[in-house]
Amino acid sequence: MSEEQVSTAPARVAARRPELDAIRTLVVVGLIFFHSSLVFDERDDYYIKNAETTEVTTVLSGLAVVWAMPVLFLIAGFGARHSLRRRGPGGFAAERLLRLGVPLLFALVVLLPVPPWLRLKAADPGYHESYWQYLPRFFDVRFDAGEFPFVVQGEQFETGHLWFVVMLLAWALLLAGAARLLARRPLRRLRDRLGAVTGRRGLVLLLPALPLALITALDGMEEGYAGWSRWAYLLFFLYGVVLAGDDRFREAMRREAVLAAVAGAVLMAVGMPLFFAVAEGGGDPLTDLTGTAVLMRALYGMTGWCFVVAILGLLDRRARRQPSAAPGLGRRAYLYLALGALPIYVLHQPIVVAVAYHVVSWQAPIVVKYLALVAIALVLTVAAYDLLVRRTRPTRFLFGVREPAVERPTTTTPPGE
Repeated sequence: MSEEQVSTAPARVAARRPELDAIRTLVVVGLIFFHSSLVFDERDDYYIKNAETTEVTTVLSGLAVVWAMPVLFLIAGFGARHSLRRRGPGGFAAERLLRLGVPLLFALVVLLPVPPWLRLKAADPGYHESYWQYLPRFFDVRFDAGEFPFVVQGEQFETGHLWFVVMLLAWALLLAGAARLLARRPLRRLRDRLGAVTGRRGLVLLLPALPLALITALDGMEEGYAGWSRWAYLLFFLYGVVLAGDDRFREAMRREAVLAAVAGAVLMAVGMPLFFAVAEGGGDPLTDLTGTAVLMRALYGMTGWCFVVAILGLLDRRARRQPSAAPGLGRRAYLYLALGALPIYVLHQPIVVAVAYHVVSWQAPIVVKYLALVAIALVLTVAAYDLLVRRTRPTRFLFGVREPAVERPTTTTPPGE
């Protein structure tokens, strides 16, 4: 089967989406701020915890987690479709294994054991096991197919913040395997019909939101994966694949952007008090099957989709009104960070945890500690990328960075692609 057969699209093929690069870069850099806040969060069980905590971070982080990682998966779906179209299923799978699999394996060996080891040291002053003594326990693993895509499990072993890369690699390989099925005429006809109905007011909000609400309500929310079910992330990824195939979806999201923002704000205003009501009643809002918890999660799923539509649509409107800026200092800094999105993502959490391990011992208010933690972690993460990753071909390969001759931020290179 030819590549053209794999990627047959309706008449209105989606154009390049440069504003998606800005969203991707914002989210990746914003994760340094987000993970730093978890050090002070009253509810989250982060690696390092400050003695004094607050619920303010719970509310603020809730405003971010409802859309940040979903939009990354959606952008990855956009990029996956374009890459599949150019390379075909085999080339696409091989490229993903290199761009995602190599950094994942490297980080598993070199970086990911650091945060759980520091957690043990911070939790128990009497813990004196060296890092090298700890490593064999970290790699004491077993195979568990029931936890797909996290089939490698262990008492100490974890994929940490690279759960995103694990999921993205798994979803990409599944997409490559299903490429022949997706190229069949009935599915192409269904996609074209979906593109046609997006002209009706509100359907681009309602139709994708309902499956997300159902999965989130019944399957629950997984705290370790930024508050979303892994299967909800698969849906966001597949939505990106579908949306990239027809510009009518883009036009509908741009048209509905304001309505989506209002709907998302209303749904969150209703759902967040329900979250705290369940938690204060002694329940677990992420997994309980009580009516209140299920309703809260359904609203959460719909809220996430509304905010994704609002963000994509509003930024698309702005991109159309304003031409690309001249390559000044701000533009060059953006391009620098955009090209380093994946290595910055891989590097940031071990650095945040290592810095937090020392910062929490300071005698200072939470705000001072937080600002210091963010500033130090941000500088060290960018410095590590610049000095240890981007300057040599082997390190660029280990972190999934494209070679400079072809390295341009586009919608086909979201973080982890």
